[in-house]
This record gives sequence, C-alpha cells and structure tokens, in this order.
Amino acid sequence: MAKLTINQALQQAVDAHKAGHAHKAHRLYAAILKVQPKHPDANHNTGLLTVGFGRIELALPFFKTALEANPSNAQFWYSHIVALIKMERLIDAKVSLDQAKSKGIKGADFDQLEQRLNEANKALSITPNDADGYYNMGLALQNQGKLEEAIETYNKALAIKPDYADAFYNMGIALQVQNKLKEAIEAYNKALAIKPDYAKAYSNMGIVLQNQGKLEEAIKAYNKAITIKPDYAEAYSNMGIVLNEQGKMKEAIKAYSKALAIKPDNADAYNNMGLALQNQGKLEEAIKAYNKALAIKPDYAETHHNLSLALLSNGRLKEGLEEYEWRLRKKERPVDPARANFIWDGKQSLKNKHFVAYEEQGLGDIIQFCRYLPLLEQKGANVTFKVKPALHGLLQTLDSDVTLGTTYLDEKQIDFETPLMSLPHLFKTHLKIIPSTIPYLYADHNRTKTWGERLRTDRFKIGICWQGSKTKVDVGRSFPLSLFEGISKAPNVELISLYKGEDERQAEEINFELTTLGADFDFGDDAFLDTAAVMMNCDLIITSDTAVAHLAGALGCQTWVALKHVPDWRWMLDRSDSPWYSTMTLYRQKIPGEWACVFNAIIRDLRILMDQRGQ
Repeated sequence: MAKLTINQALQQAVDAHKAGHAHKAHRLYAAILKVQPKHPDANHNTGLLTVGFGRIELALPFFKTALEANPSNAQFWYSHIVALIKMERLIDAKVSLDQAKSKGIKGADFDQLEQRLNEANKALSITPNDADGYYNMGLALQNQGKLEEAIETYNKALAIKPDYADAFYNMGIALQVQNKLKEAIEAYNKALAIKPDYAKAYSNMGIVLQNQGKLEEAIKAYNKAITIKPDYAEAYSNMGIVLNEQGKMKEAIKAYSKALAIKPDNADAYNNMGLALQNQGKLEEAIKAYNKALAIKPDYAETHHNLSLALLSNGRLKEGLEEYEWRLRKKERPVDPARANFIWDGKQSLKNKHFVAYEEQGLGDIIQFCRYLPLLEQKGANVTFKVKPALHGLLQTLDSDVTLGTTYLDEKQIDFETPLMSLPHLFKTHLKIIPSTIPYLYADHNRTKTWGERLRTDRFKIGICWQGSKTKVDVGRSFPLSLFEGISKAPNVELISLYKGEDERQAEEINFELTTLGADFDFGDDAFLDTAAVMMNCDLIITSDTAVAHLAGALGCQTWVALKHVPDWRWMLDRSDSPWYSTMTLYRQKIPGEWACVFNAIIRDLRILMDQRGQ
C-alpha cells in the first residue's frame, strides 16, 4: 500500500475480490480505509467481503459509511437492504428501502426487494390494536437512531399490552443511549416485574448503574443475570469492566476469562482483559490480549487504540504511534481526522505548501507536541496551527514562524492538514529520534523579572502542583496537597503553589507554609504566562502528571514528576528519566495508590540536591 496510489490499491483489491482471493482483497481494502476511512467503494466492498465471511452484522457499518459518502449509489443501498433482510431486520429493511425511493434512487432490483419484503412480513402496516406491530416499528426506529419516536411507539405497544416486558426492556435501552439513566432503570425494573428471569434486563441495568457510579449495585445486577443465565458471556465481561474500575484487576481478569470460556470469539472480553492487564503494568500480556481481540475483529478501533497505548508505554514508539492513528476511527474520537483531500503521508514535498495542524486533547498534549511544528517548517512548509486563543501567548515563544489561528481555513487556502498528535507518527518517531531540544518554549523576560522581584531570593524555591483537571482521565494522577508537608520541613525551602483551580482551597487546610500568588496570577485570557515566569524563578518544580509538568519540561526547568503506578503512556514504565524532557526526573508508585514511597524518595533526593548546591 505504501507504494500504491489509492486507485491502484482499489483496482488490485477489486481484481483479487473477483478472482476469489477474499483475504488478500480484505487486506488491501483495510489499507485503503486506514488512509481514507470514508472511502465509499472500499467500505462497500469490505462490507460485501464481510457478508461472505459470514459476519453480516459487522458488514452493516461499512455499508452505512459507504452510503453516507455516496447516498445516490443504488448498489450501496441494495447491499445494505439485502444485509438487513438476511439478518431478518425486515422493518429496518423496509425503512431503508423507503428512504432510497424517497431520494429518487432507481433500480429494477428494488421492486424485487419490496416484493421479497412483503412476502416475508405481511404485517408491515400496523393495525390499531397491534401491540407487536408497534413494538417492531419501535425496534426499527431505534435502529435508525430515532430514539424519541421509538420510545413513543413502545408506549403505544404498552397501551395495548401493559405486560409487554420486551417493550419496557428496549425502551430502557433507548433511554440509556440518551443518557436518561434514572428513566432507563425504571424501564428495566418494569420489565423485570413482569419477567423476573429477564437476564438481559439485569445485565443492561448493571451497565446503567455503572454509568451512575453505583459499582457495587452494578455487580449485584450482573450476578443476578448470571444466576439466571450461567452462560451469559456478556454479563461476565461487563462485570469485569466494573471490577477493573474498582481496581480489582485479578477479579476482573477472572470475569473476562469466564466470558471467554463461554464465548471464545468475544473480542470485547479480550479487549477488556487487555485493559486490566495493562492497568497492572503487564504490558506484554496486554498486547497479546489485544492481538487476540483483533484476530477476531480486525477493524476494532477501540482495541487498536488500546494496543497503541500498551506499545507506547512499552517504549515501542514507532509501532505504537502507527496504531495510535486508530483513535481517529473510534466512535468517540478525540478529534476529527484530516479530510481526504488534505492528507499528508509524510513523504510528499512540503516546499511552499500551506500546512494546517490543529489542536487535540488536553493542554499538556498541546505543549508536549507543539515541538513538531518547526519540523514542518524545516521541510519548507508554511505552517498554521489552529489552537485555542488562551495558548497563543505561550506558543508565540516557539522558535518558529508558525501562524497561530482559531478557525479552520477555507479549503482553497491549504494543501495539507493533520491533528497535532498525528505528527509524531508522520515523522516516524522512535525513542532515538524524539525531537528533544530543550527549551523549546520560553517565559516572557519582563514577567520573569516582575515575579522574581515579588518572590524571596534567599530561599530554595520549589514550585509545586498537585492537581490536574478533574476528569476520568485524571484518576490516580493527582494527590493531596498535604503530601508536601515533609518537603516543607527541609531547611530553607519555600513551597510556591503553581496550581490554579477549584482545589486551591486545599491550601486553607494544611498546617505548613505555602506561598500562593494571588488573584492576579495567570489572570486574564492567556494561560500559563505567569506560571512560566514563576517557574523560571524556581530552583525546582515538583508536580503531578498535569500540564504544569509539560510546561516545566518544555521550559527546561529542573522538574520532578510524581507518577501513579501505571501512568500515561508518554512516561512509559521502569525508567526515572523522560526521553521527551531532558531536565525531568520521574518518581513512580511501587504499589497502586501508595504515594508515601514516592514522596520519601523525593525528600531523599531533595536533601542530596540541596547539599550539592550548598543550601
């Protein structure tokens, strides 16, 4: 694929398909979709191959993507409708056929399809007292994503047949998808009141309870589902997710193993087992689990992404960054991929080309990976970086002529584009060629001088941060401010808070001295300008895994980062240095959740450092 154009690869795939070489054709189509995920012909033909492999349910997303890309193609509609008929989703097929006709799509085969549908299901038109008809129509609407209409239709079925457990159950699913969790629980409970042995209702209720953070109740729901249906692989797999979230990794792996003993082709269970192993730091075992999931479901974007994180954590950057591109194909992707006409493959000449990179993910990610923007310039590109205005002041110090913008440019104005975190892959980064010139960002001289005059000059100044953004991603990365008490007792030390946010109130609850910088610290529209200036006046930065760590590293400050047992991929495992930041030292938990050993090591090394500096 690397030496072929898209059209050449497509022709080879079509020829292989016609010649009966299905697996070769599948590999070629997969290579095309990696570059152009929405390529209509590659998606449609992959769908046909998938049907041929006997996995009709997996073919539907490919047909749907093909239709989204080319909604006027009669063959795409035909293949989609035939797949629905084969799955006996007759009302869905009828809805799709009606949609095709309403769009003016014509084809002699459509009349044959309609006749086939009418013969297969004479009850497509609903009579006033037909509860089953309303129920089936509700399912069709739900499969079309029309959730409010589906719920309304289920209520019509229930008005006719109040003890219709399946209607309550599927209404619960529709409410769950809408994130109406309380209402979903009520619907599942009504289904269970009618049908106490409804294992699926217990299992789905477990998912809702998990989403509500009621983990123990979720496990009870899964156990009830398994008691009713001992071979319920999905319930075991979902229970494993909850146990994993509780930090009970061994129990989680046992649950996944039971799911796989029942259903060996359960890609979800292998994927989730990989996550549990990865959370234990067992990266090689996690990688094996992910590969087993991908052997079952080759296009499983979530697993490809999880595999990338395991590889990256293991220091296998080149492989990991290639897999990391699958983040752009996840259902909940962090950023949109580059548009098909503007993809740079890392080889095309950039001389005098306008290249637009755009931000993704958190502030720390932007600070870490903006180092790649000058590399585009070195290849001759005129670079625009679309990024939130709050970071413009800081990023203007980048040693480059990058133009900072806030909006997407007109297609006629650009040649190439990419999300920021694809640049390491495009530059084929591995451990030995990480662009690590430090510093690559700089503090404003006047601000640095001003803050220097406000701070005491006769103390060993340590800038500290203990908290990042309060999101699910931050779990385990932050720690209490009180852990700095031992450091505060070192002679001649001044602790200076670099944290700005809702947890500043922790400073009111400690029993040691902490310098806070007042309301004017980083006040206004610009982020981190004062933080950078204060850092340059500090002798040392000690921080949790947050954007403050990346800023300190980018500025070239001596920085010590306290990390959880299995940290974010960029810190890897089992090393005290960072290939991304030459002035950084990493301190790691030996036991999950145990910070005492981390801070004991920091205090020990602080004494050595202060002795060396004659403090």
